[in-house]
Amino acid sequence: MSVSSITTSPLSEPTQPERLVIVLNESLPAGKAANAAAVLAMTLGQRHPELIGSPLEIADGKTYPGLTPLGISVLSGSDEDLKSVLVNGTSRGCDITVFPLEGQQTTHYEAFLEAVALQTEGSLQLLGIALAGEKKSVRKVVGKLKLFA
Repeated sequence: MSVSSITTSPLSEPTQPERLVIVLNESLPAGKAANAAAVLAMTLGQRHPELIGSPLEIADGKTYPGLTPLGISVLSGSDEDLKSVLVNGTSRGCDITVFPLEGQQTTHYEAFLEAVALQTEGSLQLLGIALAGEKKSVRKVVGKLKLFA
């Protein structure tokens, strides 16, 4: 279906967040929305490995990798909402990961990188954005958005 590809900003070492949120473009069909959310969540885990909980140990002795105890809200918004989340999240010090349209237009990561490199932040067409940060800051950025349905 698409490449699992994203860009992350800022590239500085992230601090431990208190809240995780993914905002998806409300126009995405279910399959493309699931793909975008999965890619963004994977990058959140890579950016914040300290947020992965202890391994899950089950009664028959098997162990599975831990999950995040924070939970990740998945919200939706318009093109304008996503751009606002990007600008406001950055200004409030949130760790931002974006999923531009080009992430679902190619299966080659190098082609994706080349396409994104031609754009400015203002011209990116966002399919999704992930925020990690202080609870109050994230709430102020996404407080008016609704759950993705």
